[in-house]
Formats: sequence, C-alpha cells, structure tokens
Amino acid sequence: MDLFNAIFDSLLLFFFTAFSWAPPVVGLSVLAAATGVAILWVWGKTSDQARMKKVKNRVWAALFELRVYVDEPRVIWRAQKALFTANFHYMALALRPALWMLVPMALLLVHLNAFYGRAPLPLDRDAIVTVGMSSTWDPHSPAPQLVAPPQVLVTSFPVRALDAREISWRIRPVSAVSGQLTFLVDGQRVQKLIEAGTRQRFIPGRSVNSALQSLWMPAERRIASNTVQWIEIRYPVAYLSVLGVQWNWLLWFFAVSMVAALLLKKRFGVVI
Repeated sequence: MDLFNAIFDSLLLFFFTAFSWAPPVVGLSVLAAATGVAILWVWGKTSDQARMKKVKNRVWAALFELRVYVDEPRVIWRAQKALFTANFHYMALALRPALWMLVPMALLLVHLNAFYGRAPLPLDRDAIVTVGMSSTWDPHSPAPQLVAPPQVLVTSFPVRALDAREISWRIRPVSAVSGQLTFLVDGQRVQKLIEAGTRQRFIPGRSVNSALQSLWMPAERRIASNTVQWIEIRYPVAYLSVLGVQWNWLLWFFAVSMVAALLLKKRFGVVI
C-alpha cells in the first residue's frame, strides 16, 4: 500500500509542480476538466446508452405533458407517474457507471486533499501536534520526546489525555520550513512531516500505522511502530481564490469537472 500511495502522490506531485508558476486554481481546473473527460469516457463505455436515451425522451415527454395539460387532472396524474417511473429507471441505469467510477474518484480526491485541502502552518502562531497511542501503551510511562527542526519551537510540555490515549504538544513555526518532527517512543524514532510558510504545497494529513486507514490517509508512509497509532498536525483549511471569492477546493473541482463533461458530451456522443 505504501508503494501504491507513493507512486500515486509522485504523479500528482509532478502535475502540481508543472503548474507551480500559476495560482493553485489553474492546475486544479486543468485536472478537473481532464477528470470530466474521463468521466464521459467511462460513462459511455459502461452505460446502456440506447436505453438511457429512451428514458430521457420519456422524461421530456412527461414534462411536456405537465406543461401543456395543466387543466387536465387525469393527464397530470398520468404524466407525474410516468415522470417518476422514468427517473427511477434512469437512476438504475446510472448505477453501473457510477460504481465503476466510485473507487478511482475516491482515491483521486483523497490524494488531492494533501495538495489543495490544507494550508501550511502560519508563522509565529501556535499549532497543536497530537500523537495517538495504542491500547498497549502504559499511560504512566515516560512521555515520548519531541524533537523539532530549528525553525519550529516546542512551546509546551507534553499534555496527556488518558481516556483518549493521546499526547499533545503546542508548537510555533518561526520561519518557513519543510522538515520533520521526530518523536522518540520507547527508544524508537518516529517522524512526521511538518510544513509552515505561505506557499501552497503538498501537506500530508494524519499519519497512521494501519494499512486499511492508509487508504484514506495516504500522504505519508505508514508509522513503523506498534506503540504509536497515528500522528496529526492541525493545519488550517486551504481555500482557492477565484475572482475574489473563496472556494473550497472540492466544490471547485466538482463544478469544473461537471461543466467540462456537460459541454463535451455531444462531441463525445455520450448521453448523460
């Protein structure tokens, strides 16, 4: 799983770096438009296009009846039933292509969140880093030691949350940094990437030691420790600026990909 995540992130990092000359919204828009084209291709290959076209024609016919025969209750009732049935059939036909796209889209979005969903830690402001310990951890044992790079100050002693099996520190970046926090746990070194500054970049979320959890938190290699379950730095949320409006990256991605798919569906000869 670590190898798969590393290859996937390397490809995205190459794409992200290729657009480093522009605001993040430019690269994300290109990727979203390409995803819209990929959605069209998968939709055309995995759906029953002939049946979908017939169902859509029945939907338009029912809508036309509702518009024309507004004073005919029996016709309106029949048209409403036909519209409901046609919509149900359309959703059933759309299920197969949706299932084909579910896993690839989920993996893509999970990996993209490390590039567009988190902002670096701001300078000269406190942040929290938390280590989640395993059930075998003795809460009365000495706390792990945190060693930070020179650009980051550790401004508190470790604070334990015994019921949650968590240990937290307060840290403060004083200058831009892309480095490693090192935790000494039972004589073992465990590292966590830290990013601080102003430039948008690849920022991993929670690090985990579970292979299953690494599917949804894939940005770093799994923690090679039986004592530490996860490590997390609380990064601020990143937003895209588009004509002075702040957008969540996920909303922008879906908006651009759907617009691209709708604009190109006739050129690809795909019924959606």
